[in-house]
Amino acid sequence: MTDNPKSHGRKTIRPTLTPRSLMDGDEELAGVWQARIMTLFPNAFPGVLGESLTGRALKDGKWQLHTHDLRSHGLTKHRNVDDTPAGGGAGMVLRADVIGPAIEAVQRQSKGNVPLVYMSPRGRRFDQEMARNWARCDGVTVLCGRFEGVDERVLQHYGVMEVSLGDFVMTGGEIAAQAMIDATVRLLPGVLGNADSAVEESHSNGLLEHPQYTKPAEWMGHKIPDVLMSGNHAKIEAWRREMSHEITKERRPDLWAKLTD
Repeated sequence: MTDNPKSHGRKTIRPTLTPRSLMDGDEELAGVWQARIMTLFPNAFPGVLGESLTGRALKDGKWQLHTHDLRSHGLTKHRNVDDTPAGGGAGMVLRADVIGPAIEAVQRQSKGNVPLVYMSPRGRRFDQEMARNWARCDGVTVLCGRFEGVDERVLQHYGVMEVSLGDFVMTGGEIAAQAMIDATVRLLPGVLGNADSAVEESHSNGLLEHPQYTKPAEWMGHKIPDVLMSGNHAKIEAWRREMSHEITKERRPDLWAKLTD
C-alpha cells in the first residue's frame, strides 16, 4: 500500500511548469517544524490546531501538519488493521504488520531530529519540559492508538516513546495528540505575539501562574487588587511572585516539593 499523507498549512512555492492543481498535495516547507500524525481518523485534524494562534501559525508556515492514514497500510481488501489479543481478552489490538510499515513510510519522509511517540495511558506524563524539548527538535511523529492499543513488538522494535496526557483513559490518541502539539507549537519562534507570555505562564518556571485581572476595575463587588493598579512595577512583580508561590503550595504540593528539595 502507498502512504498518501494529507498536509495542512502553507505550501512550498517552487518554480515548476506543472499546474499547481496537478502537484502532489504533500509539499513541505524547508526548515519548518513538522508534526506527523499516524491515525485511523485523519479527518480529525487539524481540529482545534487550525484555530487561534496555532491555526494562524499553520497558515503562515511557522509549522506544518501531516496526517497519515493507518488504513492505507491495512490488510486485505477491507483494509483490516487489528486482530484479537494473543492469549484472549476483550477488544482488538492494532497489528504489528500494519503499524510497522506505516512507521517506516513516515520515517522515510521525516528529516532531522524527530521523536517518535505513541499516545498511551501507561507512558511518561506529558509536561512543559517535554513540550520545550519537542519544540527544540525538527518536529514530532505521533502514533495515535485505538482499541486495546498497539502490538508491543512494534513499540520495542522502533524504540517508540510512550507518552500520556494524564492518569485517565481515552478512546483514542487523537485528542491527546492535539493537546500536546498545541502545547509545543506555541513555544515555536514567532507563534506567540508576546514572547514573554511563554516565560510568565504556569509551569514555565516550575510554578503555577499568578491570578490575572482586567477591566472593569470592579465587578459584582469584586475589585482588582490595589497593588495591580498602583503602577509600582517592583511591588506588582513581588505580589505576583508571592501569589504564584501560594497557589502552587495550595494546589500542587507535588510541584512545590520539587522546588524546595
